[in-house]
Amino acid sequence: MNWVEAIGYAGTVLTVASSAMSTMIPLRIVALTASCVVIIYGLMIGSFPVVLTEMIQIPFNAWRLYQMVRLVKDVEKAASGDLSLDWLKPFGKARQFKAGQVIFRMGDEASEMFTIESGRFRIPELDVELGAGDVVGELGMLAPDNRRTGSLICVESGHALCLAYSEVKQLYYQNPEFGFYFLKLTSERLFQHAGR
Repeated sequence: MNWVEAIGYAGTVLTVASSAMSTMIPLRIVALTASCVVIIYGLMIGSFPVVLTEMIQIPFNAWRLYQMVRLVKDVEKAASGDLSLDWLKPFGKARQFKAGQVIFRMGDEASEMFTIESGRFRIPELDVELGAGDVVGELGMLAPDNRRTGSLICVESGHALCLAYSEVKQLYYQNPEFGFYFLKLTSERLFQHAGR
């Protein structure tokens, strides 16, 4: 085996290793390294389809790596005191609500959480009013039966970012750091509500 083949085998090992990883940040780093090694190998053997394939994959892996690193930093910031969930915007959908609309009732099955962007909302069971920047509905994801612990009614028309629990769980499983900081953030919110 010559050194050109050794580079090719190294690229193969790195590619297989990245496929076997379960956490996103190390996976993306190894995938980027594998692409670079395979590009070098492709250029040495004159295989431009191999080079092209890897060059197409590099921007995708680099973008996903950037998103995950930014997400972890934003969650760390949120967990250390800034309880804003703005970092979840790329993963949610904006919805509009009208005054008097019942978004959910206590005991309903919970499948999503909301970050309020405008308007006013009320949790009647706690006699709490929520506005821009407040988060509601995240505790249903942690409840053993996934049921709402209170109702939410729109008092003044507004918008909220809706984030499905499936999205939160996917982020949680893909990145253990995200999971840790999200649980810390949710616990702080739980203690805040208990204090009220």
